[in-house]
Amino acid sequence: MPRELAWKCPSRYSANWAVHGGRPRQIKRICPVRRFIDRLVAVETMAKSDSFFIRAEVDTNGTTFAQSEIDLGSFVNLGVSKSTLLRIHRLACNYLDAADPDDAINETATNSKVGWQLTTQSKTAIVYPGSDKSVVSCGGLDIFADGTRTIFVNDATGVNPQEWTNGTLIGVDSLFLGCEMSNSLDSGDLTIGIVLECTLETATQASSTALALSQQ
Repeated sequence: MPRELAWKCPSRYSANWAVHGGRPRQIKRICPVRRFIDRLVAVETMAKSDSFFIRAEVDTNGTTFAQSEIDLGSFVNLGVSKSTLLRIHRLACNYLDAADPDDAINETATNSKVGWQLTTQSKTAIVYPGSDKSVVSCGGLDIFADGTRTIFVNDATGVNPQEWTNGTLIGVDSLFLGCEMSNSLDSGDLTIGIVLECTLETATQASSTALALSQQ
């Protein structure tokens, strides 16, 4: 045998001969490389689920703030030894006429804005995302009119989970989708719909509780 380390690790348990310094010896222990891989695979398998979608809608109510609750009780679980958290990777939003999704959104008299927000706390009005820690995402629809017709419509997103490196991790059992209009539109109220692409992740009880408290 050559005077060098000839140790192989084809399986989790190794019983191969190794030569080091001219003295052969048999290795009968768990291969450390394989053990590391096993642990790594186990962590990755437990850490994330396949992605899935959560859908929600809220209807505007003229210029009065409106809100709907999104129940996450089937996904988020703060357990004693291990917890399950929800990570939002992407969010898509659309605006449709509340009476008929085929109808056009229209305002002729004045410039208008329809704002929406997704928060971890229940709200009574649109809030500032830069100072309110509960904001997960927000955006709005700007409608510009010249007094006789709608001349321009702009869909603007202020905060989006896909803008962050790892999305947004959620540790609460409810999210709240709220909306408000600056003035009533000629075409009437809107239905604001969102679709969230999510995965589930495991976490320790201490870290998940800390996250949940920070979002309540």
